[in-house]
Amino acid sequence: MAEESEPGPRKQPLVLVVDSNPGFRLMARETLGQIGSLVVEAGDVEDALRAVETDRPDLVLLDASVGGSDGFELCQEIRRVTGPRPTPVVTITERDDVDSIRRAYEAGATDFLTRPINWLLLSHRLRYMLRMNAVVLDFHRSEQRLARAQQIARMGSWEFDLRRRSLDCSPELRRLFGISPEPGEVSLQDLLDRVPPEDRETLLEAGRSTLQEGTRFAVDHRIVSGGSEERFVHTQAEATLDEIGRPVLLVGTTQDVTERKRTEAQIRFLAYHDGLTHLPNRRLFRDRLKHSLARMERRRGMLALLFLDLDHFKRINDTFGHQVGDLLLQQVAGRLTHCVRESDCVSRTLEGGAASTVSRLGGDEFMVLLSEVSDAQDAARVAQRMLKVLAMPFGLGDNEVVVGASIGITVGPSDGGDVNTLMRNGDAAMYGAKEAGRNTYKFYEANMNTVARRRLKLEGELRKALARNELHLHYQPKVKVETLELSGFEALLRWDHPTLGRVPPNEFIPVAEEGGLIGSVGEFVIRTACLQARAWHDAKLSPPRIAVNLSPHQFKEGGIAEIVAGILAETSVSPRCLDLEITESALMESEAVAVSALERLKRIGITVSLDDFGTGYSSLSYLKRFPVDAVKIDRSFIRDCETNADDAALAATIISMGKTLNLKVVAEGVETEEQLTFLRQHGCHEMQGYWFSPPVPAEEATALLKRQRESG
Repeated sequence: MAEESEPGPRKQPLVLVVDSNPGFRLMARETLGQIGSLVVEAGDVEDALRAVETDRPDLVLLDASVGGSDGFELCQEIRRVTGPRPTPVVTITERDDVDSIRRAYEAGATDFLTRPINWLLLSHRLRYMLRMNAVVLDFHRSEQRLARAQQIARMGSWEFDLRRRSLDCSPELRRLFGISPEPGEVSLQDLLDRVPPEDRETLLEAGRSTLQEGTRFAVDHRIVSGGSEERFVHTQAEATLDEIGRPVLLVGTTQDVTERKRTEAQIRFLAYHDGLTHLPNRRLFRDRLKHSLARMERRRGMLALLFLDLDHFKRINDTFGHQVGDLLLQQVAGRLTHCVRESDCVSRTLEGGAASTVSRLGGDEFMVLLSEVSDAQDAARVAQRMLKVLAMPFGLGDNEVVVGASIGITVGPSDGGDVNTLMRNGDAAMYGAKEAGRNTYKFYEANMNTVARRRLKLEGELRKALARNELHLHYQPKVKVETLELSGFEALLRWDHPTLGRVPPNEFIPVAEEGGLIGSVGEFVIRTACLQARAWHDAKLSPPRIAVNLSPHQFKEGGIAEIVAGILAETSVSPRCLDLEITESALMESEAVAVSALERLKRIGITVSLDDFGTGYSSLSYLKRFPVDAVKIDRSFIRDCETNADDAALAATIISMGKTLNLKVVAEGVETEEQLTFLRQHGCHEMQGYWFSPPVPAEEATALLKRQRESG
């Protein structure tokens, strides 16, 4: 019969009395009632089996003569019906001869009694049996719960007896290793045979160290089960010692962590690669350039950088939309990668063991590293080839477009011997190509200082901007995903220059950081946000929390907690009105300083959010080290979550990871109804993005608060 779930414990135990004599059943009912038991009676085989099936008694008191001369068959049938449930069956026989006793136990009886019945003795024996059965049932239920928990967690347990060299393992461990879950002997070698040789020795060495030193071990390794399917597992174990300190048992668990490993690998990949094109990103590119420079110096060789920017890319975005623009960037990345691989000078380089790297720095900017070139003309030939392949039309759905590119070339060591200098000079050479009419390339020349002059001009103008009130804040609403109720704002800095026009933040913020102005600019943002919160409070608008982004430089300069505390006191604003956002990269660059500052800020009562979450190396252990209250999912994961399975899986993982650590999860860049639906399905707490509202001036933010107050 099918396995049934165990019933919950009764307040009073239930005893089934099976006897054809009504007088016996009456005496049994009275005796059992005195020890607090309920009684169900059956006078024949059919009633007995029906009661066993429907009432599921805690104990059966069975007259072996019921059912005919061979009444022990009824006991066997009761055992078949109860299945794995350890229900005690006490048989009553007319004789206490050895044959009757043997037959009773062979039929499945727990105990036996002979007539005439000593009712006082019976009550004591049954009370003891019921008590012991309750303990056994509780243990049985615990085993079932443990087995179910192991199945859900895909975790198996095992125990290796060092003296007997025998292995005891749970059914889930058998399933995990592709071994039949049916009871049967499993040896340690059976498990080790499923561990690839390159991982097996690491696992064995960890076990040997545990036995020798009495420590625990934890090892991630692979197993091959179910044919050729390779999975990752996490095995941990510890030794059990005897009374004189010798190891006698090795007890451990093995858990399937394949999905976690895949997710971490994807997150790690995205930390070093562009999410749209899958090319190396700026972080990985700088790392490879640094290593190439070291190799160049050792070998006294030469390398080249090609800094490429698409011409009039913004026009394509504005005309056809961002989706078409993204598709174009993906196709450009493919052509550039193929082009560099096909170039003769790069082919020679690759044969020598070096590598070329095509990277997307962001937007429509690409960088190509040629790790070793014979002379500068090698780089020129690659640039010519790239311009040629980019000049061919791109098919973008129903549209066909042609784009050009401006390429700046810088050669090391003549144009610079460090990462920043080479990249800065490559950028200057690229602007030189644009000034030369676009769709061409230019080598860096020492007089190419247009970009440098603009940056110097911006730095000078930025120093005046604070005094001239050219800086102001826009506020992007944050809303609760479920109700769309306004829950806060993110303060975003804007600069409107009287002659330069609106200067993009991604242009002037780096200038502020490099020019030592970020401290003053950052204080302006925090103070302005707090003054706005004060104004909303005075207008009885119940000001929501305002988020302000902090630069890594503000932590490096020190004193950020004291600065914030001073501004809060100056503006008479509650710390609950302020949320400070810091990026993962900022934490990783100066972890000790940042954590110390964040802890002081939290003691003040300010909440801290981790911005752009997922673009760095994110994990549970990483998050636990930092005193944060919320994580903000980077917009790159949200953008294609409704169409891209990988992005959807990563976004869902980040939401789950945040909720596991009791962190609020906020999604950035929500632009479509489908993205909102996805976030609701996965329990994301808050969101911000153009679907609800773009960043708006303070007046429009105030109007939003008033509308919410009136509607509420």
